[in-house]
Amino acid sequence: MIVKESTLDQTLIALADPTRRAILQHLSKGEARVTEIAAPFDISLNSVSKHIRILERANLVRRRKKGREHLLSLAPEPLDEASSWIESHRALWSGRLAELDNLLGSNKK
Repeated sequence: MIVKESTLDQTLIALADPTRRAILQHLSKGEARVTEIAAPFDISLNSVSKHIRILERANLVRRRKKGREHLLSLAPEPLDEASSWIESHRALWSGRLAELDNLLGSNKK
């Protein structure tokens, strides 16, 4: 699978922060209000909102409005794309390292 660099970059940037990963973990259990997401964090609501905006830019979070409430839900597609990219590179490097190991092993004999 080919992933656009900018999409992958945004996903990895979003995942680089433990607060954002915790938000995604919370949303993996289902839709939640912004205030519910913010409650467990020892930071301001404004700071949590900034983290949420980064997740939205990476398309990892969807927002919908219900009256005055903002409800968030997880959008896992970018995670699937990043996982595929990581797995393809893992396979590539595992193969290369196995070849190197074989070459080094044959020189020991």
